[in-house]
Amino acid sequence: MARHNREGSGADQRGFEYGVSYQPDWLKLVKVTRQLESGRQSTKTLFRNPMGPEAEPGERVRTRIVSADQGLDFEVALTDPLCAVKRVRIAYELPGENGRTEEVEFTLESEDI
Repeated sequence: MARHNREGSGADQRGFEYGVSYQPDWLKLVKVTRQLESGRQSTKTLFRNPMGPEAEPGERVRTRIVSADQGLDFEVALTDPLCAVKRVRIAYELPGENGRTEEVEFTLESEDI
């Protein structure tokens, strides 16, 4: 059975700070992908689990990511009875400049892929 969530933090390509609440027996890392002003795409490891798995993960996967700087707050929870989920991608829409929106993608990984 997975243990209670742990707390971590990190910063993205633009210096925005994030808090990550994660299950230590499932989550290995969180990556954040943003479009740069040049039009290129940039991916950065936002957070890496410093401990690594110490037990087998449970069948419920739950991770929360927050950024007060951006007004971002979401939690992902899924049931995985076979413990087969290795990656989850979330596309999050944020208000941008000039009334436009910006899509930021978060990738939650359970192991190096």
